[in-house]
Amino acid sequence: MTALVWAANILGWPLIQLGLAAAFLRLPTRLFAQDCWLTKTRAFERDGRLYRDGLHIRRWKRLLPDGAGWLGGFPKNAAPSRDPAYLARFAEETRRAEVAHWCMLLCLPVFFLWNPPWARWVMTAYALAANLPCIAAQRYNRMALGRLITLRQKRSVAA
Repeated sequence: MTALVWAANILGWPLIQLGLAAAFLRLPTRLFAQDCWLTKTRAFERDGRLYRDGLHIRRWKRLLPDGAGWLGGFPKNAAPSRDPAYLARFAEETRRAEVAHWCMLLCLPVFFLWNPPWARWVMTAYALAANLPCIAAQRYNRMALGRLITLRQKRSVAA
């Protein structure tokens, strides 16, 4: 591989990821107010148990970087408030992050244009490793937030 190909590979992913993250942070929050076909909960996720019990996400999700914090977005590493409005906003931001990571993953074929077959496998491994854990964390967080919001609503109705 030439130096230009190496440079495109090494600089391409960070530029794509930071560029898409910055672009998604500028989109109106209202676009992420409700689940869409991509972000809705699926039966196989078993209301988050797939992530909690199968992937043991609570052990490693704290190790994931929160790119929104770097770019002035909504930090998603903790929920400091139990206020329903704050929790709903947090859920919106998990949708924003999830869709952004899916779009980042969809950029993978661009790297197939200049890479030999063996490097395409490396690019694929990187794209999956860099985005799927983040997608899983956002989905898990949103399901947990949904349960918390429902519990808070039931408590406020009972009181």
